Amino acid sequence: MNLMKSLYAGIATASFALVALPASAGDDHVKVVASFSILGNMVEEVVGDLADVTTIVGPDADAHVYQPSVADAKAVAEADIVFVNGLGFETWSDTLISESGTEASVHVATDGITPVEVEGETDPHAWNSLSNGVVYVTNVAEVMKEAMPEHADEIAANADAYIAQLEALDSETKAKLANLPADRRTVVTAHDAFGYLADAYGLTFLAPVGIDTEAEPSAKELAVLIDQLKSEGVAALFVENITSPALVQQISDETGIEIGGRLFSDALSERGGPATSYLAMFQHNLGTLLEALSQETAG
Repeated sequence: MNLMKSLYAGIATASFALVALPASAGDDHVKVVASFSILGNMVEEVVGDLADVTTIVGPDADAHVYQPSVADAKAVAEADIVFVNGLGFETWSDTLISESGTEASVHVATDGITPVEVEGETDPHAWNSLSNGVVYVTNVAEVMKEAMPEHADEIAANADAYIAQLEALDSETKAKLANLPADRRTVVTAHDAFGYLADAYGLTFLAPVGIDTEAEPSAKELAVLIDQLKSEGVAALFVENITSPALVQQISDETGIEIGGRLFSDALSERGGPATSYLAMFQHNLGTLLEALSQETAG
């Protein structure tokens, strides 16, 4: 927190001159800030080129441990609209928004979603169910139609077309995963980011780290998990794009379970990667899961 306080002290002394300007001074384009890359892509799909969209936490970056910069505060200060995930995902967002001095309206994209709990904590990774993705998009579209009534029809058409794609992929995902046998439905990932996917598609996800990547498992906790995997079995291990693969590699070494690939949990991939959009991310994760889980158990 000391570093965070230092950052905001710097904002206070260096950036308040720009905060005093109207949010859209000299520019009639609506300025939208989204807290992280997956949400930013959803907003872009809804607004097209009707608004300027800036994302705070970019591709392959971990929003759990992110520390906002002065540039982030400037973007929020100049915004007309700010979208956050909510559910405790962006632990830094309230402070960033408050300290920026912004006059933007702030909207929680997960409004209306029933939270999943993981070991007594609210799981914020709601986008990992495509039906929840539809709620995100619907919420974003309603805000943008109200903010830009002259473009309401176009925004509604964009949202409807996007939702149709999400619903089609949701049906495809359910159909493909439904064929997996019961003993090929338990997997291990680096942290608990897939509770909604598990609930939506009938899988079980185990992880050495909880919902927040800042946590580190103790040696005892890791040993308990490894013993559990050895006794109960698990279909596959997966690394994530935002976390070090070291823990998963250790589990693989000690259990003999092969790593089945890399999943994108909390962030999109950089340009040229396999998950540069929310749809592409979900398609990649589905394909990676199916490839690993559909293989016959070794030996």
